[in-house]
Amino acid sequence: MKDKWTRYAFRRQRTRDRLAERPAGRPRLVVHRSLKYIYAQVVDDAQGKTLVAASSLSKEAKEKLKSGKCVAAAKVVGELVAKKAVAAGVKKVAFDRGGCQYHGRVKALAEAARAAGLEF
Repeated sequence: MKDKWTRYAFRRQRTRDRLAERPAGRPRLVVHRSLKYIYAQVVDDAQGKTLVAASSLSKEAKEKLKSGKCVAAAKVVGELVAKKAVAAGVKKVAFDRGGCQYHGRVKALAEAARAAGLEF
């Protein structure tokens, strides 16, 4: 059996391939979940640029949170990245969950971003 990082890389690439099959023109909302923090950024692949980014390490999020690794932190990060994206003129994105399940912190971030104005 392959090790867990090889399986993770396969799942992440499979997700990215499925996003590439969709019509171009939408930036990706990329989520990275570590054991201590959660990160989200909106990336435009056509230009190769990060348009906006937010994490549970950012100053705005730390003011509202006790810990950076809980579902509440994911909700705050989702709201932050959505507000920044809407301010930058991005309303529609493609959600890239990486190799993680759409469950728990990843799901909370996605739902908070939708509630704050992003469409995906």
